[in-house]
Formats: sequence, structure tokens, C-alpha cells
Amino acid sequence: MKKIYNFLSLFLIITSSYGQSKQTEKADKLYESYQYVDAIDAYLKVVEDNSADTYVYKQLADSYYHLFNIKEASKWYKKALETTQGAETYFRYAQVLKSEGNYDQANKQMDVFSKMTPNDQRAKTHLENPNYIPQLADISKTFNVEGVDINDGEYSDFGAVLSNDNMLYFVSTRKTSGKADAWTNQPYLDIYKSIRSENGDLSEPEEVEELNTIYHDGPLTISADGKTMYFSRDGHSEGNFKKIKRKRLKVAQQGIYKATMVEGKWGNIQALPINSTDYTVSHPSISSDGKILYFASNMPNGLGDSDIWKISVSGDTYGEPVNLGSKVNTSGKEGFPYISEDNILYFASSGRQGFGGLDIFKFDLNKNEASVNLGNAINTNRDDFAFSVNNTLKIGYFSSNRSGVDNIYKAIPICQFETIALVKDQNTNAILSKVNVILVDAKNNNIATQETDTNGTTSFNVSCDNEYTITVSKEGYEIASFKVAASEGEDVIVNADLKPINHMITETEVKLKNIYFEFNKSNITNLGALELDKLVAIMKDYPEMKILVRSHTDSKGKADYNLKLSERRAKSTMQYVISKGINKDRLSAKGMGSTSLKIECKSNCTEDDDAQNRRSEFLIIKD
Repeated sequence: MKKIYNFLSLFLIITSSYGQSKQTEKADKLYESYQYVDAIDAYLKVVEDNSADTYVYKQLADSYYHLFNIKEASKWYKKALETTQGAETYFRYAQVLKSEGNYDQANKQMDVFSKMTPNDQRAKTHLENPNYIPQLADISKTFNVEGVDINDGEYSDFGAVLSNDNMLYFVSTRKTSGKADAWTNQPYLDIYKSIRSENGDLSEPEEVEELNTIYHDGPLTISADGKTMYFSRDGHSEGNFKKIKRKRLKVAQQGIYKATMVEGKWGNIQALPINSTDYTVSHPSISSDGKILYFASNMPNGLGDSDIWKISVSGDTYGEPVNLGSKVNTSGKEGFPYISEDNILYFASSGRQGFGGLDIFKFDLNKNEASVNLGNAINTNRDDFAFSVNNTLKIGYFSSNRSGVDNIYKAIPICQFETIALVKDQNTNAILSKVNVILVDAKNNNIATQETDTNGTTSFNVSCDNEYTITVSKEGYEIASFKVAASEGEDVIVNADLKPINHMITETEVKLKNIYFEFNKSNITNLGALELDKLVAIMKDYPEMKILVRSHTDSKGKADYNLKLSERRAKSTMQYVISKGINKDRLSAKGMGSTSLKIECKSNCTEDDDAQNRRSEFLIIKD
């Protein structure tokens, strides 16, 4: 009885294996003849019978890949790669992941592909820039941070501002000779300068001796023309203090002073009338037109420990202090204001929600909206403060004690802007909503896909350093691509007018743009799929229409190879249309190779000639 049972078990195993191989063999024949739609059905039957292995998963994935069915291709590639596959499978999975916007995982698959085929040009391109991850600009991240090599390391350096003539001024406690501050047991602050070269390097700092006293001097601000400086100074140096007899103390406050450049030296130093022995006035910042001076003070009628204020400036005449209000100031400490050329106020605050200690915020005076934290690219859980930016020279600086001592850091502005697509009907000028808009980068990667709203618009945050195109498609309209104009930070509106597709039908054919394929490949690409969707829409609108797909190559390569390549491409094109719900009886395909050139050029073809010869035709078959 045991022998009979074993025999039956063996018989079941053999017949099951035989059934699986026959089913897979049928699917493979359909796949090899480019009948991907039917091949998918056959492979899915193997899966349903629980007979599939990783080979079947890979074949399913490849079938969907050829038809540009990204979602299903991704699903089956993932299952196939549970075991090691050939290099091309990793490459194709990477392309699918990129189309899904999953660039981190795509790069990992390309890493594997590149290790397996290091001499493949696609692998070389990846290895040249392995961390390339296209994505929308992070509008919350406006600066990249780098260190500078002028910091003392042991003593405080902070409050750096860069003049338009590339002179970097800052304050430091690095001069250890002389008196020390009794409150901090540190040397007094002095003003220093360093010359910034064209490549961004900073010279060895030099003390600005004519501005420094034996007490605190700085921080400071420079006028746009570099001829006027406002700086903070301890009142002791001017004899401006209060005596507390019982403690034998002389208590001075910080005040703001004005200096002018005279024959290469700072002189003509004058105290501002807002200075007081009762409160501190410090951290000055002058507007680019020289008419408004911002500063920090704990003067009466503020909102917190110290606030940001402003006064008008007209020569040596100054207005009354004005508090900037609750959109800037809090019940905590606000200080170190800096007003940029584009009217953005940067300041440090301990009273707003942040990452810890002092954080740097910005307040757009043009919009008068809420203050915004500069984010964790700039701010840490320590004190971050004294932010300045020179928009003309495109460089900023700020200070932080994240290393344990106050140091200066470089803040490199990230240029980004919003590109806004406005989509309308070209004939009627009607606004088009629910239009599919794809943002594509210079490497033809899909960065993001969105739909237009009821106003016919959608927008993307993009980087100034890259080139972009938006591809716009809607059922019933011709797909169109539009270049995004270069910008230095200003928003860009792209007027994307779409043509209705009915003009594409002639007596003899449906006129589509070229269906692009990868070099030497026959799988449908993203751009090809978007164009073929127009044919699908037309055939659904005209249910009696029958189409012959004729695919042509250029004159390069051997005639026999070109013919076979064009046949594969014609069949892939037909299969894509069938996969979108068009009856296969309404379609036929024929590869023409290079037998019917549009431009007769042969050995002396230009790139443009070749592009015109590489084409697909969609001929209407008359019964």
C-alpha cells in the first residue's frame, strides 16, 4: 500500500510539473511574439494555479513593463527579485520605481545593476552621479550650511555681515590681552574684518583698531555703499553709565553708534539719540536704502525681555522707536535682526516654537504674514543667531554655539521658485480642470504628477539650478509639453493651451507625434504612452475605426536588423493600445524598417533627418 501511495505522489508531482511547464510554455510563446496582453493572461493563469515561480513573476513584470503598466510591473518585479535575477531585471525595476517617484529605492536597484554590469553605459552614467534623486524643491529649506575657517575655535566669533565690496566684518573675543568682562570672565568683544575672495575663501582676520575700545564693541551693520557703519558699543567707553554707590559698581548699557568711512578708516563716530543708561539698544541692521534702522532693545513698552524695534533715518536725524509687534516679538527674547535687500527680516528668538535655545526666524515685510522658522538646516537644539545674507553676492552667514563655543557658519541660499501651470482650451480659451500635469526634469525623470484645480492651475516648487518641462494631458486633447522658463527665484507661470484631438484625424490616418523608444529597445516609454493614449481616446470615440500601425527606423544599422526592430516596436505599440481596452481585431501592425524613409539621406543623414525617419504611422483601414 505504501508503494502505491508513493507512486501516486510521484505521479501527481510529475503531472503538476508538466502542467506548469506547458502553461508557462504557452505564455512564453505569446510573450516572444510580442502579444503581451495575452501573455499576461497566460502568466496570471499560472499564478492562479499556485504554480508560479520567480521566472513567471519576472515574465509578468516584463510584460507589464513593455506596456508601461507601472503599478503592475512594480508589483511583479518586487516578487521576482525575492531571488537573484539578471542585471536587466534590476535596471527595469529601477525605471519602474522612478516612474512611481520612488527614487531612493530606484537608486538601490541601480546600485545592484551597476555592480553586475560595470561596463554598461547606463551603469557608468549612474556611477558618475549615484546620489542623483530628483524631487520637488523643499520650500522650507532655503539654505545649505557650511563651516568657515576663520573661527578661533576657543573664543567666540559671531555677528558676521558681508559688505558689497566683499569685506566680512564680525565680532570676536579672540584678543586675550587687556581687561576681561567681569560678568562673563571672557575678553571683551572687538570688531574684526576678513577679505572674501572670488572663490569664497576668507583672509586671515584683522582687528579694526579704530573702532575698538577696552570694552565691548559690536555687533554691527554696513550700509549698501559700504561707507556707513552702525555698531553696538558698551557705554563705559563713553562714560555713559550709572553708579551704584552701595556696591561700588558702574553699570553701563549697550548703545548704537554711527561711523563713516574716511580715507579708508572708520571715523566720525557718533552716538545715536535712542541710547540710554536705563536700557540696552543693540544689534543694529540698516535697510538697503539707508532709511530704516532695525535694532534690539529692552526699552519700555515692549512685549518681552527684549524686542525688535525700528526707527527712521534721514542723515543724522532719527525718528521715534516703533515696536514691530506680535508677528515678530514675543514674551521671550528677540534679537539680532537683519533686514535683507528683498525686505525679509531675519531675527533670533527664544519665545517661538523651535528646536531649542535661540532659533533663527524670518518675517517677510512684503507680505506681513506670520514669522517662519528657518528649519533644522539652520537651527539646532543650541543657540543659533545673528543671521545675515548678501543677496547681491548670494551668500549668508550666521552664528551658533552648536560646537560648544560661538562660531560663524556659512549659509548658502538655495534658489527655488514656484512654477504655475495654467491650462486652457486653445480654441475656446476655456479653463480646463482635472488635467494631468507632469513635471519632468532635464533627464526625463517624472518629478511629480498633479491635477489642475477648478481654476485650471497647479503648481510645483522647483530649483533654479535645474531645467524642467511640464507635460500636460487630458482626454479629448492633444498631449503637449512646455518648457519652464529659467528663474532666479521669481514665480513662473506656464500658459499651457491644449488642442482638441479631433484635428488629428485625416481621411487616411490619425496623426500623432513620434512614439519614442529607448535606443535599441521596443518597450513603451512614458512619453510614448502619453501619445498613444490619444489614439486610444480617438478609437473609443470612433468605434468603427480600424488602424494599421506602421513603424519605421532610420537608415543606420543593417536593413535586416532595422526591419526586425521596427516589427517589435509596431507590435508593442499595438499591444499597448489593446491593453487600454481596444479590441485587438481593430488593430494590425507592420514593421517597415528603413525601407520607406521620409528623408532620403542614407549615409549623410543629420540627427534631425534620423529623427524624422524614426516614426510611427497610424493608417485608417478602409473596409
